[in-house]
Amino acid sequence: MKFSGLAHAFLAAVFVFQYSCNQTTPISATKTTPTIFPNPTYFSYIKTSCNVTIYPKLCYESLSVFAQSIKTNPKLLASTALNVSLTATKTTSVIINRLSRTRGLSPMEVAAVQDCVELIGDSLEELEKSVCQMGQLGDYDFGAQISDIQTWISAALTDDGTCVDGFSEGGKYGDGNGNAKVIVRRHVLKVSHLTSNALALLNNYASLVQASLLH
Repeated sequence: MKFSGLAHAFLAAVFVFQYSCNQTTPISATKTTPTIFPNPTYFSYIKTSCNVTIYPKLCYESLSVFAQSIKTNPKLLASTALNVSLTATKTTSVIINRLSRTRGLSPMEVAAVQDCVELIGDSLEELEKSVCQMGQLGDYDFGAQISDIQTWISAALTDDGTCVDGFSEGGKYGDGNGNAKVIVRRHVLKVSHLTSNALALLNNYASLVQASLLH
């Protein structure tokens, strides 16, 4: 099977982090590159599951590399998608922080980038809380836990969108046309799309669990 450049990047660099609710640093990291070629059924499961997302191609590219770990488990699928989004957001946060210290930005670009630093920082925190909660599902009321995760992921999406809007025409800082706009849009839109996919897969998993509880 051939993977896109995005998939190769995840194969080389993506780690799945498990977060403690009492700290903001990862307590463990496991490289999930499979040691054997996964069962083709696992790829089919991921591809079919990704049809519930707005960005199914990105969904499949970013998650198929973890097929051996996910297998056909909807909880692991949602959890992995959330971790992939978290990893991408963490990388984007570093990039935007560096960009904020770049010389030659216009005053409007500086203001917009600084806003993005704060917004992506908030998004990162919300995704960390979501990953933490995913690891504790079942410890108490499932519906309340899922609701919290959905709220945090939705807030992260709002933060991503507000960041991008700061550079758009009619946005808070006008229509920035420099490199800052290009860099921010490229990285933040990718993060936003990954996060949107994670939310869709989480919603699908929640629906499956809730349907099973009715039987």
